[in-house]
Amino acid sequence: MALQELEWHLFALLFLLGGAYTLKHDEHVRVDILYQSRFVSDRGRAWISILGTCLFLFPFCFLILFTSWPFVENAFYYKEGSPDPGGLPYRFLLKGAILVAFVMLMLQGLSELLKQVEVLRHKESR
Repeated sequence: MALQELEWHLFALLFLLGGAYTLKHDEHVRVDILYQSRFVSDRGRAWISILGTCLFLFPFCFLILFTSWPFVENAFYYKEGSPDPGGLPYRFLLKGAILVAFVMLMLQGLSELLKQVEVLRHKESR
């Protein structure tokens, strides 16, 4: 039982903590119909990224953080473990990774936002 639970715990951590890494390396999913169009300039791509970050990424991260806080807090308060016999005892740590992952995603989103603002500043000054 412990090995099976370890498998899905590691799988969950991979996806949770991989979000910020994926955003950093620009491998995330976006609507490329507009973004990759030859008719959109670098300045237009910067605006699309800025709007996407501000209208979708940040509100989604705030929503997840706000709604998962009581869930994670409760798990830590009771030191939640697996209800199955022979399961892993520290499930609350996995639930705490939800908060860590979305804070990291927000920080990486802020970094990407600042990069796009810098692209706009340099394109305007030329």
